[in-house]
Amino acid sequence: MSISVVRTIDAWWVLTPDGAVRIDSEAATTGELLADRAAIEAARHGRGTTPVETLALLSPVTAPCRVVAQMTNYVSHVRDSGMNPATVPLTFFRKSSGSISGPEDDIVKPAHVRLLDYEIEIGLVIGAPLPVGTALDESNIEAFIAGLVITDDVSARDVQLPKTQFYEGKSYPTFTPVGPVLLLLEAGEFDRFHDLCLTLRVNGRVRQHSTVADMIYGPLETLRALTGFQRMDAGDLLLTGTPGGTALKAPAKPIEILGSLIPPALKWKIFFAKQASNPDYLHDGDVLELTVSTPDGAIDLGVQRTRVRYER
Repeated sequence: MSISVVRTIDAWWVLTPDGAVRIDSEAATTGELLADRAAIEAARHGRGTTPVETLALLSPVTAPCRVVAQMTNYVSHVRDSGMNPATVPLTFFRKSSGSISGPEDDIVKPAHVRLLDYEIEIGLVIGAPLPVGTALDESNIEAFIAGLVITDDVSARDVQLPKTQFYEGKSYPTFTPVGPVLLLLEAGEFDRFHDLCLTLRVNGRVRQHSTVADMIYGPLETLRALTGFQRMDAGDLLLTGTPGGTALKAPAKPIEILGSLIPPALKWKIFFAKQASNPDYLHDGDVLELTVSTPDGAIDLGVQRTRVRYER
């Protein structure tokens, strides 16, 4: 049975039906904690619980670490982006680990950003070193994936798109909320990955809702491609893509064709003027609620609740 681990400023905890049990470990990082499995197991069966609601939770993935993300990896998101799911390539981008924040922290929009968007994603937390060239198959992939977390790939679209690169627009502080739990998987549980359902609500209204069945490139294919050029280590984080339903949508094809005929500066001016009227971008005070679980609740990553705060 999976183990739900949470983190506070001074400790790691295992969640049990009776409350949170403190893990007797000196681990300062996620990677160090994953190496102290005996302490995790001891807490799993320990006593002396603390009410979970009294804990101020931090991200269970600690920084610094590698944060790698997949682009356009759900059929619904690919279609929202105006592309063909049958031909979309397996591609990656990096985010700064300085963007990681807790599951209850505010998402802070920098003053110069106008179009703030959300993307619910399942994060894979690496559990063992994955050097470049590691041979991966269905028989050993579980040895390298320690667990799962909820992540929100927050995006400043008006920074991301004109610069045609993702790093800046997705790496501001608080742009990667993680948690609340790091769900450590037991042998065989990774087989349920494709049963997971992702839901993101803004102020109680569903914006994104999909199962992993909509995913184009699964974890095995993804990690094979990634380890062809990028080393990953215990405690590193891989974001596996988002379903459709983000605020950003591709323009209709005729408009896109017309846009290609005008100077880039004018094209982006027109595009962002149109986007500014889209009410689905995040506003000051909006509350986001993200959940990921199997329908039967056997695998449940908890509830991430964050609030948007505009920097003045």
